[in-house]
Amino acid sequence: MEKFYHFLTLAGIVVYWLLVAGVTLRVVLKRRAVSISLAWLMIIYILPIVGVICYFLFGEMNLGKKRAERAKEMFEPFGHWFNQLNDCNAHSPETMGRHIYKIDQLCNHRLSLPALSGNTLSLQSSPQDILHSVINDIENAQTSIQMVFYIWHPGGLADSVATALIQAAKRGVKVRLLLDSAGSPRFFRSPWYTMMRDAGIEVLQALEVSPWRIFLRRLDLRQHRKIIVIDELVAYTGSMNMVDPAYFKQNSGVGQWVDIMVRVTGPSVNVMSAIHGWDWEVETGRRMLPSLPECSVEPEEVQNPIQVVPSGPGMPEYLIHQVLTLAINQANESVRITTPYFVPSADLVETLKMTAQRGIEVELIIPHKNDSMMVQWASRAFYTELMQAGVKIYEFYGGLLHTKSVVIDRQFCLVGTVNMDMRSLWLNFELTLAIDDETFTQEMYELQQSYIEQSYRVDFTEWQKRSFYSRFLERVFYLFNPLL
Repeated sequence: MEKFYHFLTLAGIVVYWLLVAGVTLRVVLKRRAVSISLAWLMIIYILPIVGVICYFLFGEMNLGKKRAERAKEMFEPFGHWFNQLNDCNAHSPETMGRHIYKIDQLCNHRLSLPALSGNTLSLQSSPQDILHSVINDIENAQTSIQMVFYIWHPGGLADSVATALIQAAKRGVKVRLLLDSAGSPRFFRSPWYTMMRDAGIEVLQALEVSPWRIFLRRLDLRQHRKIIVIDELVAYTGSMNMVDPAYFKQNSGVGQWVDIMVRVTGPSVNVMSAIHGWDWEVETGRRMLPSLPECSVEPEEVQNPIQVVPSGPGMPEYLIHQVLTLAINQANESVRITTPYFVPSADLVETLKMTAQRGIEVELIIPHKNDSMMVQWASRAFYTELMQAGVKIYEFYGGLLHTKSVVIDRQFCLVGTVNMDMRSLWLNFELTLAIDDETFTQEMYELQQSYIEQSYRVDFTEWQKRSFYSRFLERVFYLFNPLL
């Protein structure tokens, strides 16, 4: 019996060694940033067995076989729809400002998706104003309402939105609602889910979480977009989930979430509708491409083009990351960034450092307290090198600053759903608007300034005095960069 147990022990060691060796080869041979590969190797070797399991669960882009096949088949017909937008007069590269011109070129070459003019934009920063505006547009809907959200959390004005959707469905409006399974579990356990379905609303769980599928699809790949499209005339996107902050995560100790949404009319609404159609087809296999926009933009009108930039499995890799890098590299005066989760890639860190080192004012505004302890400590691991390069870092004390925005030279901005972390920039289904509208951008800049007024700038001298314990936690959680 003793020999048998000895044999089992040796066999277990051999199997484990072969498993680790195989995963190591997989990590090394996979084409990705060296920093990510090194981080994964450290996790695998520092956390025996657990590290290998984590790699199987989170280590590679795995949408699931059926969804991956759909996404591959969808790319050509959606690309054809996008490409037709180049023929309408809302796409006029000759009138574009320097900031968006190259972004239009990038997105057009990689996704056949051009920037379109003739839009109107409204920046909304109060949760009550946002939710009342959405409710009003729903109540005026005539034909269709399409929504996709990462989180729908019942309570407060979010329930009023749900009621408005039910009433719209009862009067014949076609309502389609796509919610991330991991982000919205409370909604799917609430009576609202049943009431909506009883009213005729199509409600789907995106990327459904199931213990039977943990090794078949990457679990932390999430549907993180926030899109509302009403009658293909009005659209919303931004950082705010379908929540009333006064009823959301009140016990987390970070304060109320601070968000924005952008209300859009014009040709870009149809593009956002097409992105919703992409997400719907990935889940269901049913194609719902919208009609092409009218694109009736007169030459004498103010152009203010918008580039809609989607990302996610099936779409060109790292597109939003490329747009962000391109935008920052074009800065001549200033770059101001707000993000709740700051765990950037090595390339993005170098871009920020180089921008500051060439004399551009670079400001980073992030929450003082975060709802993710791991992210909070990992973010601080970047402070020293960024401040040494000249980047100004502000910690916001007015709640959990959840706004995702970048303002370049006070003339051009990016707003949307994308955090400055690896998951958002390299993995999730996300959406960003690149906006060449100086009036709107100035509004965004002034809102960012109000965030700075509720923040404290991190002093480099004082930062250097932090404890060994803090430094240790920063480095430990930095190692988990690929999981954040």
